[in-house]
Amino acid sequence: MGNSFYMKFLEQVATKEKSFIDYLKGSVIFIFFHFIGQIPISLYLIFQNDFATQSDPYAVLSAAPSNLSLFLILFPFVFTFPFIYWVVVRMHKQSFTSLISARKTIDWNRILFSFLLWGGVSLLLVVTDYLLEPEAYQWNFKPIPFLILFFIAILMIPIQTTVEELIFRGYLLQGFGVLFKNRWLPLLLTSVIFGMLHLWNPEIDKLGIHLIWYYIGTGLFLGIITLLDDGMELAIGFHAANNLITALLVTASWTAFQTESLLIDFSEPSLGMELLITLLVIYPLLGFVFYYRYKWKNIWTQLTHKF
Repeated sequence: MGNSFYMKFLEQVATKEKSFIDYLKGSVIFIFFHFIGQIPISLYLIFQNDFATQSDPYAVLSAAPSNLSLFLILFPFVFTFPFIYWVVVRMHKQSFTSLISARKTIDWNRILFSFLLWGGVSLLLVVTDYLLEPEAYQWNFKPIPFLILFFIAILMIPIQTTVEELIFRGYLLQGFGVLFKNRWLPLLLTSVIFGMLHLWNPEIDKLGIHLIWYYIGTGLFLGIITLLDDGMELAIGFHAANNLITALLVTASWTAFQTESLLIDFSEPSLGMELLITLLVIYPLLGFVFYYRYKWKNIWTQLTHKF
């Protein structure tokens, strides 16, 4: 099924005499409205009594009610979403589906399969670690706060992750395709940009700058499965599952999401084997599952094709 849409995801827009300048304009619009969406969180930070003496906004947010801080962090993405639609449909005069897939319609089964696959693997990894080191975790179930978290997470996190995918594995990937007329350079550029935008995450402060390779590697993995499948449905499902598991199941004091999750991880984080196992073992195994299920062919050509 995947091969019947052979190499159309970037080419469907790059062959229509589009200008990369238009993509720069669209990107500026996204950035502008994302900043507008940050007004609530900015006002909250400004009006906190300790903000004048606290230079780290994450520290201020971590002192706030966790459900409120999560809502404020996610709100800019929800606010930006309709403007992505406007830019694609009104400014670029293309269907919104073409931003997501080369298929005639969005394949929701692909999104669901990827979501369940990575959600299941993530759940298994957390449960296994909990059974091996129960002393590193604290049970944190509080019915009312967790219920509020559940509704915030279910409603807003899939929008947040989808917005990121629409921009990086959709809009920018296609935009760089218009500029460079190939597939490999847009893949590399969007992965690096995606990784670099995570430099300000508190995880970087805790684990060190080398964690940036996890974000770049994740961006590369999501970009690869998007190009091989000629659509970003698999990336959308993966990203949503990843962030939902993080928000609902387990959190730590040093992560970007501070939530009323079921578990709190008190272990001292480390970087090394976990990074290598994720990038060199887990992601390739997931890619193989997708490869087998969707019968991808001509993989090298799919990643390097010039048009």
